[in-house]
Amino acid sequence: MSDSVFRTPLLRIYLAAVLLALTCLSAADAVVREAPVNPAQLAIVVNRADPDSRVIADYYRQQRGIPETNVIEVAFPSGGNVLRVQDFQRVYAQVEAATPANVQFYALAWSRPFRVGCMSVTSAFAFGFDKAWCAHGCKATKVSPYFNSDSRAPFDDFGIRPAMLLAGSSRDQVKAMIDRGVRSDHTFPDATAYLVSTSDRARNVRAKTYAQTIIALAGRLKLQQVNTNSLTGKDDVLFYFTGMVKIDGIDSNTFVDGAIADHLTSTGGVLFGGRQMSLLRWLDAGATGSYGTVVEPCAFPQKFPYPAIVIDRYTRGESLIEAYWKSVAWPGQGVFVGEPLAAPFAGVKQ
Repeated sequence: MSDSVFRTPLLRIYLAAVLLALTCLSAADAVVREAPVNPAQLAIVVNRADPDSRVIADYYRQQRGIPETNVIEVAFPSGGNVLRVQDFQRVYAQVEAATPANVQFYALAWSRPFRVGCMSVTSAFAFGFDKAWCAHGCKATKVSPYFNSDSRAPFDDFGIRPAMLLAGSSRDQVKAMIDRGVRSDHTFPDATAYLVSTSDRARNVRAKTYAQTIIALAGRLKLQQVNTNSLTGKDDVLFYFTGMVKIDGIDSNTFVDGAIADHLTSTGGVLFGGRQMSLLRWLDAGATGSYGTVVEPCAFPQKFPYPAIVIDRYTRGESLIEAYWKSVAWPGQGVFVGEPLAAPFAGVKQ
């Protein structure tokens, strides 16, 4: 992961635009909302060739009260990390044909495959497979129309259905993640957003705006910038954003229900068999959502969640799938994993 991209005019323009958006934020902008995503707006996609997929889908449907008509069954090779484009095209056509018109989001009930050709599987289901959403080397990709938008219905507004994997290191871990998401609803946790600045120059680009993020959102929740390569011993982690190949000490922290955590690195989205830390480590440690790229992104921060946007939208009552997806400008190469409907700040605080 080269840091040469950090010096490009494109990056400077991007960072300036996001910093400008931050100056418009204030505690007064926090608007609480009921039921950010109705369960009827989400469809679960099941792979009949994967025994765990049916179990996870059934569990999630029951826990979230998702209509049985929103469960879509398809079949494709399971167990491998990458789904062939031709197999995906067949499956995607079947899913589109079976999706109820009111559905705005997908939950994908499997852990493998997490990639389709050069795209992540969640972006492939959101946009359809298109090489314009991925890039070889240090090149820009298409920009998501959903990025930092106020849309409540992305399919109605943009013709896309953001997707999230119900994935984990084991079946039990996926169920535990689902449980954490369900428990998090309407809890308004008294917790902290940890913005971690590391010594890894090539992966620490998000730290450039930590100070402004803290100023802009200080009235919303506790935010803390920490200069360290490994955060340890914290018992109130709601957000944890960092940049390293591998993060030590994750298990020494306590993540509150609904927590979001990720590390900016080349292949954190390679869930199994990668040379860098898999994002699944965050979920094993107690996070409810995470993100990582499945192929080399060349360190463009546009290809990773922007902390200020995630924090802003999540604490204004949006669900995990909404807030997380809206925080990535170029999401084609990144995979979203977590419990989509988690909404700790939805509703009216008691």
